[in-house]
Amino acid sequence: MDRKNQSPQGQTAQVVVEFLEVAINCIVFLKGLYPTRAFERRRYMNVVVNKARHPQLANYIHSSLFSLLPYIQKGLAERVVVVFYDQDHVPMEKFVFKLTIDQSYQSSVSETELEFALRAFLVKLNAAEPIAKPLPSGANWEITGYFRELLSRENEGEEAKLWVPTDTKQWMQPCSITPIKSMDSNPLKVQLYMEHPSITEQKV
Repeated sequence: MDRKNQSPQGQTAQVVVEFLEVAINCIVFLKGLYPTRAFERRRYMNVVVNKARHPQLANYIHSSLFSLLPYIQKGLAERVVVVFYDQDHVPMEKFVFKLTIDQSYQSSVSETELEFALRAFLVKLNAAEPIAKPLPSGANWEITGYFRELLSRENEGEEAKLWVPTDTKQWMQPCSITPIKSMDSNPLKVQLYMEHPSITEQKV
């Protein structure tokens, strides 16, 4: 996509969505839900990453994230979350990308600087295996978007119709948080952290 004529927010959102697609591929590979042959090694931002080869898996990740593009650009999408849950649809682990794009920023955007900052997330994820717990049989996952305000399906077009309320159960107790990486490079702020159920919740 040609970004030269885009607003700073549009340029930034495009970079973010492309990054999220790669990062979520890496997370799903890391969790081992699919055989390794379902992925292929690619290079992105000069980092070796794993990308889904299976068309349905690749399309789910790609279409989910690119449908978020206008909401990330407008600052409406607060968090993009990869939720791993057990066979009873109870979350076991969440990878949370918390996003902020400064809507008042009007200066030129250095995509090189943004990509360099985001590259560090991919390096960190490639080394994140020790903090990612093995998943039990029957586990599954989904991409969930958290919005700063409710979407208007009448006014927001076809993209809004792709996002429906999730039926994933919620934890009853405050969760435990493991920070992974954060960045602040105008006009973008990103935090990546993991959420786990509290020890009390795990014993219930």
